[in-house]
Amino acid sequence: MSESSIHPRGAYVVAVDMGYGHQRAAFPLRGIATLPKLWDSTESTIISANTYTNIPKKDRLIWNNIEKTYEGVSRFDSIPFLGKRIFHLMDYLHQIPPFYPRRDLSQPTLELKETYTLIRRAHWGKHLIDTLNAEPLPLICTFPVPAFFAEEHGYRGDIYCLCTDTDVARAWAPLDPTRSRITYLAPTLRAKERLKLYGIRAERIIITGFPLPEISNRSDITAATLSRRLAVLDPHGRYRKKYGELLDLYISDTTGASLKQSTADVTRTPLTIMFSVGGAGAQWEIGITILESLRQHITSGTIRLILAAGALEYIKKKFEAAMQRLGIRSENNIVYAPNTFEYFKKFAAALTETDILWTKPSELSFYAGLGLPIIIAPPLGSQEESNRAWLHMVGAGIEQFDPRFTHEWLLDWLQSGWLAGAAVNGLLNTPKKAVTHIADTVIRGQREEIEDIHFL
Repeated sequence: MSESSIHPRGAYVVAVDMGYGHQRAAFPLRGIATLPKLWDSTESTIISANTYTNIPKKDRLIWNNIEKTYEGVSRFDSIPFLGKRIFHLMDYLHQIPPFYPRRDLSQPTLELKETYTLIRRAHWGKHLIDTLNAEPLPLICTFPVPAFFAEEHGYRGDIYCLCTDTDVARAWAPLDPTRSRITYLAPTLRAKERLKLYGIRAERIIITGFPLPEISNRSDITAATLSRRLAVLDPHGRYRKKYGELLDLYISDTTGASLKQSTADVTRTPLTIMFSVGGAGAQWEIGITILESLRQHITSGTIRLILAAGALEYIKKKFEAAMQRLGIRSENNIVYAPNTFEYFKKFAAALTETDILWTKPSELSFYAGLGLPIIIAPPLGSQEESNRAWLHMVGAGIEQFDPRFTHEWLLDWLQSGWLAGAAVNGLLNTPKKAVTHIADTVIRGQREEIEDIHFL
């Protein structure tokens, strides 16, 4: 590694403020993120391509139109008949084609061509790239369009694009992929192989995993959390009795945790479930249905339900009203903040108390790597369909049954120890050191791939 490949100032990390996926991927990278020297240092070190300081009016207008389309489509699926038809039409335009048979998928879509027309003719994104070019540090984009900005408008630093799902659509690759100088940071082997089908050269793709939040600075707290979680998820010890000795050999070496904790250790510890809505507020109704189904268990103290409302105040109010109606305390049981990155901090803190994460298979699918079993809510769109398939492949997720009867099927799952198995599968089969790996790649010039990727 040459001295010139080291960047002590860090990197520019650019996301977009649309939904949570692209910002959630950027959030754990804030430790290596920096801002242009003339920018207000009190701002977040993560740059939002669609809302940054002094963004030109014409650029903001283009982004606003895209955001309205995104949020509208995310909500269409809940509208009977016509809404579902519109949703499926829009999803078709962004679909991920079948992977097999392997074939050339490099032909650009109409949407991608239109994106490049805006970049080239309307100079979309040029102001941002000109600003960053004053000091061209490595650039990490968690949404493909700013990476296209950088390449088209002559960015003088290295350009990286971090994929935020287990598989990606053609829109992630540039118009002329074989000549592109964008380096892709892929969270999975499937994402890498998909990008190759789109025409990206293999040497331009590095498997890094997906950046996970640091939920604890102390490994002993993490170990204790995992040990307690497995005991709660396997109250009769069926899973631990069958696999305990084998898994202790592996897990204790990597986390310090033991699966041998007795059931007595958790007799007064409630099972804690966190249900998370998407960035556009989709599926909030499921959270209230779960609340109604588990009411008796919540009021008796055997189960705790945390509802993650995101940065959407109207969703928070819906959750508060439901809890008040059911006589359930809302304090400390709703995760909300008006600012997205502040919400991510609160969300990460709540994860330390969480035993089960219930969510649609968004980028949160990767949080299985924290040893959290995922209850999979219905996916919205082909990317989430791919994430759901990946959760099944790694054995970390189980499809939700009818939420109205959660109080019945969830207790059966606990009896079986299935959720404990899903927690361990996620811990063992999902890369957890993506932040370090990305920093090594981008800041320190080390380009080795993660080797423990076993699943497409």
